[in-house]
Amino acid sequence: MPTTVNAYAATAADQPLERTTIERRDVGPLDVRIDIKFAGICHSDIHTARGEWGPVPYPLVVGHEIAGVVAEVGSEVTKFAVGDRVGVGCMVNSCGECVQCEQGQEQYCLRGNTGTYASTDRDGSVTQGGYAQQVVVTEGFVVRIPDSLDLDVAAPLLCAGITTYSPLRHWNAGPGMKVAVVGMGGLGHMGVKIAHAMGADVTVLSQSLKKQEDGLRLGARRYFATSDPDTFEQLAGEFDLIVNTVSAEIDPNAYLSLLAVDGTMVMVGAPPQPLPVQAFSLIPARRSFAGSTIGSIAETQEMLDFCAEHGFGAEIEVISADQVNEAWERVLASDVRYRFVIDTATLA
Repeated sequence: MPTTVNAYAATAADQPLERTTIERRDVGPLDVRIDIKFAGICHSDIHTARGEWGPVPYPLVVGHEIAGVVAEVGSEVTKFAVGDRVGVGCMVNSCGECVQCEQGQEQYCLRGNTGTYASTDRDGSVTQGGYAQQVVVTEGFVVRIPDSLDLDVAAPLLCAGITTYSPLRHWNAGPGMKVAVVGMGGLGHMGVKIAHAMGADVTVLSQSLKKQEDGLRLGARRYFATSDPDTFEQLAGEFDLIVNTVSAEIDPNAYLSLLAVDGTMVMVGAPPQPLPVQAFSLIPARRSFAGSTIGSIAETQEMLDFCAEHGFGAEIEVISADQVNEAWERVLASDVRYRFVIDTATLA
């Protein structure tokens, strides 16, 4: 029989989240039931719940930065046991049959991976996310959280961590490479930490200098304000890789001018407006304008192990579940350093 658990759900685009109950499916042969301990708050949660990225199947529980402990496993589960420390990120299934899935790139499933929330699950129900007490996920989409990472600082790694790790790894960030991270928020601060740990020369490009001290502490060598037009003149043609983490509207041509020959700017933030790119921002220096989503399950595990090896998780502020609406408003005001994490014990 399905299990009823407490949760916080969005009921309409213009309404606050409300405390409610949802049903989690019974544990199938390949399923893992997880007692959620902490759930990170991602800007994507807000975009989705407020209908900014398309129609929403209300009521909806969001949250795709899930850290917890295995409570039950199915009869055919081989990777996990009760008591294991585990995480769930932005997807909970994929077709498993297309060329991308066969190549271990299920995040780019040609039929569309099954998102942790607001997607149609294999049984036809709508997936419900991590602002809840429990979740049931097939074992192939569960990752192991290393013992050296506390669960609260590990939770945001399941989205913010992998979303920045994947492009940094794909474009070979490392010693001798100049990397700029645009934005010093939930994603950006993880980009700084990870790029620095990879050995890259890291610069932060932020709207103001108010987080400069943090940026330098987390691994950036330099920090510039993009509100200062001199920044774009001073840094012209300098970077091998720019990772843009912000979801606000920007002038992509100004940032593309900062790339060296053969440099790449990667979008991981998702502004709601189209971005006008001029051909001559790219052609004269063979620059590339790219996008990247999360990583595969294998790469997500690799990222967690990398963070554990280098001794860091996210910078967080832990809140109780009844503070979630206030936290969302503070996210929109950029008033968090650098990720809110819900202590789901407060849902009891």
